[in-house]
Amino acid sequence: MSQEDSFAEVVRTLGRGPSRSRNLTQDEARAAMGAVLRGEVDPLQVGAFLLLLRYRGENQAELAGFVEAGRSTFQRPQQVPQIDLDWPSYADRHRQQPYFVLAARLLADHGVKVLMHGIAGFSEGFAPTRPVLHAVGVPICRSLDEAAACLTSENLAYIGLEDFCPAAERLIALRPKLGVRTVANSFARALNPLGAAAQLQAVTHPPYRPLQQQAAALLGQPRMAVFKGIGGEAQRNPLKTCLVAWARDGVCGEDDWSAIRSGSPYPWREEPLDPERAAALWRGELDLPLPAASVIATTAVGLWLTGHAASPAEADSLAEKLWEGRDRSRVTSTQALSA
Repeated sequence: MSQEDSFAEVVRTLGRGPSRSRNLTQDEARAAMGAVLRGEVDPLQVGAFLLLLRYRGENQAELAGFVEAGRSTFQRPQQVPQIDLDWPSYADRHRQQPYFVLAARLLADHGVKVLMHGIAGFSEGFAPTRPVLHAVGVPICRSLDEAAACLTSENLAYIGLEDFCPAAERLIALRPKLGVRTVANSFARALNPLGAAAQLQAVTHPPYRPLQQQAAALLGQPRMAVFKGIGGEAQRNPLKTCLVAWARDGVCGEDDWSAIRSGSPYPWREEPLDPERAAALWRGELDLPLPAASVIATTAVGLWLTGHAASPAEADSLAEKLWEGRDRSRVTSTQALSA
């Protein structure tokens, strides 16, 4: 049987109608996505496959299989330091300033080794993450070897998806042609390219929260947490109770994290998209109480997830102390900003 005929059976399984179609098993999903990522599938079949998955909605077994397929396309370096926290950033259409970068910076300064990874973004008028990473001095690496070497001496680094799993990045880039996001946006978040013990995720839509949680359990991820974040990024809203779903050694659960501030909603989408804004907040040059509280609240989840705090309340308190005591001089100034 040719590869084309074989993949037609995958499409048929997903699309033969409401009474006869079914989800793929984890093994089937791994094999199917592996063929797609290796470029072995006709483009017409790839489009059908992606749109059927979008219409049906993937389940946890399919998502786990897709993650395994993605991981099969790259090799981890032989020498990798113990990475504490994997931090995916894949919400390429958020309009909010990515203050969560400061939470990663704060965790790294507290001794947590953090690898961030994501995409450059494909849409005009949205807030890209990479300029903010550059503004606060986070190394942007071009290979997993470079990222591993950087994290040997530093506690925070970033790598783009195009530099360790370009086939997945190309699927995400199909959004303008297909008109909708694809499953690649979901499985790329869970790739954990350097095998961090803990993984911090966020989703835009709540139904994806248990999906990522259960897939992490199937994949044997030691620890992970996922919540509905501002703009779909791992950025906690300090004004709202936050439901954090978690998986730990195959066991799943969830906790409500209380709001840490009160007041009127913050106009996140009305801020100027200037990467220096986050850097100026770190240095104390801008007085932005709610963005600062968001950094604190997000840092708290990372502290709890990596075992630096035993409870949400303890994590919130410790994160507040770390923010107040941060080394403001470690982020250099390139221009003056006003509030």
